[in-house]
Amino acid sequence: MTDIAENIMLLRQEIPGSVKMVAVSKLKQVSDILVAYEAGQRLFGENRVQELINKTGLLPADIEWHFVGHLQSNKVRQLIPHVSMIQSVDSFKLLLAIDRKAMETGRIIDCLIQFHIAREISKFGFTIDEVDQMFESEQFKSLRNVSIRGVMGMATFTNDIDQVRNEFRYLKSCFDNIKMRHFKGDAGFKEISMGMSGDYLIAIEEGATIIRIGSKIFGER
Repeated sequence: MTDIAENIMLLRQEIPGSVKMVAVSKLKQVSDILVAYEAGQRLFGENRVQELINKTGLLPADIEWHFVGHLQSNKVRQLIPHVSMIQSVDSFKLLLAIDRKAMETGRIIDCLIQFHIAREISKFGFTIDEVDQMFESEQFKSLRNVSIRGVMGMATFTNDIDQVRNEFRYLKSCFDNIKMRHFKGDAGFKEISMGMSGDYLIAIEEGATIIRIGSKIFGER
């Protein structure tokens, strides 16, 4: 049986205090999430809208929920009341939808811009040119209900550590580029979400400020 509390304790010993750990609880029982909560974990991530909504109603109100999966624009309205951050903003169309629905509910939603850094074509995300074009557009400058807090990326699923490291390094360079060009002086633009159970230590070495950990906490699905 997986010892969730012990796993969290061991991870905290490895992770610098400046790095936030999102416990990715997709497909996990509410009872498992409560064990993590009792161990002090307050930041959780889900990648399915309905699953996140269902769980928020059954768990303590001080949990901070991040959405970390591919999000369809038509699901944004349901999600907005339940999340503090959407990490997986992978298109301008989606960002516009988040801003519009957040305005309807009087909220400002923290967002990360997802970059396509992996070699797998199945992964989602922007290119650096697309992001520059978006940030320079008048339409982007008119948004009032989203707050861009940084970047997110998913490395290729591979045993090639050098490749993974280079992909994380590239995401850090994208962050630095955007910070300099579009968010200079904005202290809120500071997050780099990268690294999961198999590669979080590499991600931290390459500048991650947020890591997303599932199986290393909850065991294999």
